[in-house]
Formats: sequence, C-alpha cells, structure tokens
Amino acid sequence: MPSYTVDELAARAGVTVRTVRFYGTRGLLPPPVIGARRVGHYGPGHLSRLALIEELQRRGMTLAAIERYVEQLPPDLSAQDLAIHRALVASWAPESAEVITRRELERRAGRPLTAQDVDRLAAMGVLDRGDGDTTGDGRTDDARTDSGRTGDADTFRLDGSLLRLGVELLDVPIEHETILASRTVLLEHARAAAQELSRLFQEQVWNPYRESGEDPDHLTAMRSLSAHMQPMVVQALVTAFQRSLSEELRAAFRSR
Repeated sequence: MPSYTVDELAARAGVTVRTVRFYGTRGLLPPPVIGARRVGHYGPGHLSRLALIEELQRRGMTLAAIERYVEQLPPDLSAQDLAIHRALVASWAPESAEVITRRELERRAGRPLTAQDVDRLAAMGVLDRGDGDTTGDGRTDDARTDSGRTGDADTFRLDGSLLRLGVELLDVPIEHETILASRTVLLEHARAAAQELSRLFQEQVWNPYRESGEDPDHLTAMRSLSAHMQPMVVQALVTAFQRSLSEELRAAFRSR
C-alpha cells in the first residue's frame, strides 16, 4: 500500500501542508501512522478523503457542513469506498453556490435589503454571510469552506435557485425563529432519507453491479447510474412531501 509523508500527500492532493494539518485538527482527516523518527505516514485513504473534501467544496458546502458529512462516514471506509462517495456527490449535488457582493445581491433581488432581510434569507438557506475568516491557511480562496464564510463581510455565497422564492417570502409575516425551526425539521428528515437511500443504492444497485464485473471502470459506472436515478428520486421526494403535507394540513383543520 502506498505511503506518503505530509509533503507528498499535500503535493498529490494539490493542497498545502498547512491545509492537510488544518483538516486533521478539524477531524476531517484521520491521524497519520507515526513511524521511525516520529515521521507521520499517510495512505490512499487520506488522499481519497482530500479528494472528497475538494468535491464537497466545489459543490458550495461550508466547512461545518463538510464536517457533518464526514462525521456520518464509517471510520474504516476504504479508498475505493471514499471514491464512491465522491462520485455520488458529483452527480447528485446541486451546482456550486456563487459568491456575490451586497450590491449585486440587491440588484438580483430587485430591492434594497435590510439587515433583517439578509438574516431571513440566511435562515431560509438562500445565502451565507461572509465574515472574513479562512480555513487556517491564510488563503482567501480557501475561505469558502469555513461555515459559510466568504472572506469579506460585504460578500455572500448565494444559492441563486432559491433567491426569487426567498425574496417573495421576505414580506410574508413569519417569525425568524419559525423559519429556523422549519429548516431544522426539513434538514433532519432530508438527511435521514438521504442516508437510507444511499444505503439502499449501495446494497441493491452498486454492489451487485460491481460484483457482476460488467465494467472495470466502476467509478464511471457509479457516476452514470446515480446521475440517471437523481431526477426520479428527487421528484419522488418532492411529490411524497407535497402529498404528506396536504394530508397533514387537511387533518389539522378538520380537527378544529
């Protein structure tokens, strides 16, 4: 099995040594094996984790979100298993969020935005606010990984697909705390559904396909298979949620 020093690992992953060590302190990378002369040795699993983190970054995930994602992974995943996760992320994740200025945000929103408006949009998941922090490298281009921070207090990381709906909801009389509570409920149940679907996909689709030996390029096959399933699963989730919510609302009003 290949073994790398921290310098070799950083070079192969295309990051700095400080980034590798920073991820280690945050628990995103397991500690190296300490060999002779107290030299740390990393393996393919570390390289695969760095590649997965990079993919999650490209998809606009904050450092806090990446940490939560990595925490859900079994600690004994092989480099191949981590590569599978990366292929799934690449084919299922939405487009990366974009970083824009306050002026551009207001132009696209079509209205001036107060501090309360920005707080409400952040609570709805439409944007993340910048606060000038970085990942610990001192590199501003890495700042996008740290809890929604863009490295500038007057810039925002925006999910453009949600902006129009978010702006429309600004004038709806819903308390900020209610928005936060609603989002928490949705995220918790969405994560549970995603975990179960991931397990089902791996056990009933991916493992049988890999064992069949039909295609030696397993990762390309995984990306293609999951990409074809994505629209069907997303639509099924949306439809099921809409029907369930309608039934719950009808039941709630009938009981009054």
